Amino acid sequence: MLVPSGMRFTFAILAVIISYTWLFQPRWPSSFVAVPVVSVLILAVWKAALTGEWGVKVRALLPGFRATAIFTAAIVALIVAAGAAVGTLHERPDFLANLLVLIVWGGGQQWILQTVFLRDAQRATSRRAGIFVAAVLFASLHLPNPFLTTMTLIGAVGWCAIYDRYPNVIPLALSHAIATLAILYAFDEAITGRLRVGVAYLSR
Repeated sequence: MLVPSGMRFTFAILAVIISYTWLFQPRWPSSFVAVPVVSVLILAVWKAALTGEWGVKVRALLPGFRATAIFTAAIVALIVAAGAAVGTLHERPDFLANLLVLIVWGGGQQWILQTVFLRDAQRATSRRAGIFVAAVLFASLHLPNPFLTTMTLIGAVGWCAIYDRYPNVIPLALSHAIATLAILYAFDEAITGRLRVGVAYLSR
């Protein structure tokens, strides 16, 4: 099947991640996760160098923070309320350390989602449709975990809509981290599937 030229970077990144989570992860030592991570970063940097979009437009930072704060507050409130309703709210150690790690991890995901998936999808479809296409592609990377796939789809629609107006990934990195922490505090591993995807989720 021919890949649309505007989607080549997106499909290349999808191929790297899906092949790792479904084929190589069970066979490689855990330290080999660096291989797909570096590969994806190289592809994203290559794309950014070609397009000139690095996802950190200064003028978009403050309005991006405002929009993201509203979205994040609503998401966190819903997550906490759901956790309270099912009785799985619980404490976790090392809040700050976990937050810092998740900001870096979430920032990387947001950079790929926005500067590659979203922009490729918008070029292939339209500005509005591209938001949903990018969100679906991002969520598909979290299959077959039904909880994580659903949560990332909802989150990605909001994050992409915000970035489309305010192209700066820094607020989104913080939002991603806070939402992930809220999930970890609100739900137990039976619900989250230990945030695993691919073969790791099936073999948990």
